[in-house]
This record gives sequence, C-alpha cells and structure tokens, in this order.
Amino acid sequence: MTSFIASACRSPVAPRGGGLSAMALHELAAPVIRAALRGAGLSPQDVDEVILSNALGGGGNPARIAALAAGLPEHVAGLSTDRQCAGGLDAILLAAMMVQSGHADVVVAGGAESYSRRPLRQRTFADGRAPEPYDQAPFTPWPDRDPEMALAAAELARSQGISRKAQDDWAVASHAKALAQSARSSEILPLAGLQTDSFARALSPGLCKRAKVISGDITAANAAVAADGAAFCVVVSPRVAARLTSPLVRVIGGATRGGTPECPGLAPVVAIQSSLARHGLSAADIGTAEIMEAYAVQAIACVQGAKLDPAVVNRGGGALARGHPIGASGAINAVRLYHELIRSGGGTGLAAIAAAGGLGTALLLGT
Repeated sequence: MTSFIASACRSPVAPRGGGLSAMALHELAAPVIRAALRGAGLSPQDVDEVILSNALGGGGNPARIAALAAGLPEHVAGLSTDRQCAGGLDAILLAAMMVQSGHADVVVAGGAESYSRRPLRQRTFADGRAPEPYDQAPFTPWPDRDPEMALAAAELARSQGISRKAQDDWAVASHAKALAQSARSSEILPLAGLQTDSFARALSPGLCKRAKVISGDITAANAAVAADGAAFCVVVSPRVAARLTSPLVRVIGGATRGGTPECPGLAPVVAIQSSLARHGLSAADIGTAEIMEAYAVQAIACVQGAKLDPAVVNRGGGALARGHPIGASGAINAVRLYHELIRSGGGTGLAAIAAAGGLGTALLLGT
C-alpha cells in the first residue's frame, strides 16, 4: 500500500524572542493542525493519530496536548518524538509507514518548537552538588566525540575546503530567494499578526563580512538563528485519498541513517543516496529539493556530496532566511516541498536534513 500527503501547512517562522514568543508549544501547533485538516477537506473525527516532533520541550507528550488543543477527538492518543533536527521529517516518514502498514488511514505528522518558551535545563548529581545548568544535551556517550554544532560546522568547512565566501554567497542567495518568492505565503497560516517568515532580509556580501564570527568560518550570517515555528502534513491512505479533492503528493519513501558523530553535516548524504537507490532513482531525477540550512556549509556539503543540481535546491530560500525551530525544521522542509511540487507541476522531490549526533534523514515525494 502507498500513502499520500493530502495537505501541508506551517506557521510563519520567527526568531527566538520574536513575533511568536508569547505562544506556548501547543498554541503554535494546534491552529496549524486544524488548518492542515481543512486543507485536506477532512474533519477532526477522521484523524487516527498525531505525531509531533519536539526537541526542546519538557516532556508531557506535547503531541497529545496539541491534539486536544486542536479539537481532535479524545481517541487520538498523540505520539511525541525526538530526533532533534531530523524529527519533523522522521514524523512524516513514520506516519507514512503507519498508513502503508494498514495501521491508520489519516495521520497528522510534523513538528513544533518554541525556542522562546523552552524549559530551562539542569543536570543533577548523586553526591548532592548543586544542579548544573546546561544548554546542549549530550548526543554521544563520549564527550570528546560530541562537538558543539558550530565547531562541527567549522571543521566540516575546513575538511571539505568550503570557503567562507562560498558560505556567505549561499546565505545571501537564500535570503534573496525567500524575499522573491511571495507565493510561499499559500503554505503559511498567519499567526500572532505574522503573515510570513519575519527574518528574511536583503543580506549583502558586505554585511556578511561584518557578521560576528562564531567559530572558524561560521558566522552569524551563514548560520541559522534559533527560532519558533510549527509545521504539519496530513498523510492518508489510498482509500481516503480517493474521496479527496485536495492536491495529492505521493510518499515515495525515505530513510534515516547514522554517520560519524563528529560530522553530522554529512549524514544526510548517506540517507539521500540510500533513499534514491532503494527506489531506482538518481540525483538527476530530482526536480525539486529542500535541503536544511542549519549552516550554509552543511547545505553546500550535502548538495555536493549527493550530486544534486544546485538550481533545484531551496528555490524559496532555506532556514538561513527563516530560522531553525529544531523539532519543526524537517517538517517545514516537507511542507515547502509539497507546495513546490504542486506549484512546479509535479515530478520527484527530495527533502533532507542533518541532526546532532551524526544523523541524517531524507524524504522522497512524487506526483
């Protein structure tokens, strides 16, 4: 059995402390879930499950809370997942597997993240020492193989020979494409007075040169900002798809693969290659791609490593021009891909993202 995405919707993305900062996680997610269902022509009673990726929350099954807040019936249990940056894309792949296995007919899947409202974290000790605040959770059992993400990006740039100019040029292009593509507002549900993503700007090479250095050639201009946002896709079975009038995009498949923990930026390449090979496709078959831009160098390295045509990548800009709401970012890429495929008249599309700990996820969609 196959599965289809019958609707895809996202919130605007706003930097931490920006226009969405007053909204709790379920307040970000619930209206997007409702809008996605409306777009598919389905009612809350049609939903079998909600899968929500969240990386920074405090537990408590946010998928269940969001489902209840969205007005879904109480039988929808809600499944919360955490695979960090890759989680939103993994949620959609998991939804497709549930539908293809016959376990469900309608699954709402995606992610939501509020950097602005995330709980504070503290590490406790058995010897009675005072709790110790921390920001980044461990992603490996070995501290010496668990680099801070900006340091890993800087090392990726060095090892791959990707210059700061190349990274800055990618960032400038990302912002320019985001500003130029006003049509993307069709995928966005306005929230809190925001009609579209609030971070995109007329970035110039001169501004990039003056940007604060984070590590090596990684700067505030070629790294995505922490952000708030939510995105969901409605994944349905052929039986449900047959009665819908909304545009349908087929879930071809995808994969999540682990790589070297010290170099998470290259992990999507393996996931992309595995996904393409499994379905008898090559990079030349991809007409539209949404590649995560947590760092410009990571996007460049993935495009080069997977041998993708840069002209088909992130036509409406990427996370450098939006921001990075961790658990939602993969789902945002999937929402963008769904709408880009519809706008472009179809073909085969790819979404891919890297995650801390050396993880990569790829999703293939087609019309």
